[in-house]
Formats: sequence, structure tokens, C-alpha cells
Amino acid sequence: MSEWVRVCATSECLPGEHRIVHVDGVEIAVVNLDGKYYAIEDICTHDGGELMSGRIVGEDVECPRHGARFDIKTGDVTAPPAYTPIATFPVKIEDGAVWTRDDRWD
Repeated sequence: MSEWVRVCATSECLPGEHRIVHVDGVEIAVVNLDGKYYAIEDICTHDGGELMSGRIVGEDVECPRHGARFDIKTGDVTAPPAYTPIATFPVKIEDGAVWTRDDRWD
């Protein structure tokens, strides 16, 4: 079972901001959307590029390479050229900090 990893203090990731954390060899982006935190894998399923160097448009992140978009809350594709969703991960807030983990292999 993957251990919970501390990402940052809640005060260090304000609405519209994100932080990247490495969990068991996976880059996970934790994004603050209007005060609620979501965690996604920071890799575009279209071509393997990093997503979070792109821009956030509403609740989507747009891949900077080819414009694919993904829903940050669900990981679903909202615009091609990607067709495969990105992985999402659990997030918890505890003791004023944001935590996540890769639960895919539990």
C-alpha cells in the first residue's frame, strides 16, 4: 500500500495554484480549484509530456504541446488529441497540510 505523502501546507497552494510531488516514481500534480484540492498524474496520455506547464482553463488543464484537455476533477479527456483519461489520486487535508498517495496498486 502506498503511503500518504505530504505535498505542502494549505497556505502554500492557493486557489488556481498547483504543486508537484513525486510518489513512488510518479509525478503527481495537486491543484487547488476554488479551495478544493485535486490530484492528477502530471503526464499527457497523448504523448507523455508534462501537463502542468500548460494552462488551467476552468476545471481543465490544457497540455502545452498539442492542446489536449483533461478535467482536473475526474481525469476525463475534454478535448483531443488525447482519448485516454489521466490518472487521479486521493487527496486529504490533515493538520493544515495537503496529502496525496498513489492508490492504484493497493
